[in-house]
Amino acid sequence: MERTNGNNDLGKILKQRRVMIPLTLRRLATVSGISSSHLGRIEKGERFPSASVLRRIAEPLGFEENELFCLAGYMSYRPADGIGEARYSEGQLDPYVSKVLSEEPFEVQRAIVGILVVLKNIAKALKGAGR
Repeated sequence: MERTNGNNDLGKILKQRRVMIPLTLRRLATVSGISSSHLGRIEKGERFPSASVLRRIAEPLGFEENELFCLAGYMSYRPADGIGEARYSEGQLDPYVSKVLSEEPFEVQRAIVGILVVLKNIAKALKGAGR
């Protein structure tokens, strides 16, 4: 597959998460059942992961499946109720943010979701450290 910015961005996010855990490429390959060479090509942006691959690497990398699907552009965040009411649960975007984000191109959605995922992990780490 041709190398594109979208592939490369997703690959960078996946690698950053894997290194942050920390998890070796070989260990991720073992737990996900995806070859380390294929995972390496995804991280370099040389290959784009299928939905099946995303499902298999989501849990070991600490992602929700829907987060990875959004990052990959397979789906975009939409308001939970479709109306934009202010009700939402943990793991869902605020409906206003979701509406605004859904109107952006997938590249922007991926970048924003990637930033939100990183911020969520930082918050979890700080909470776990007792701060």
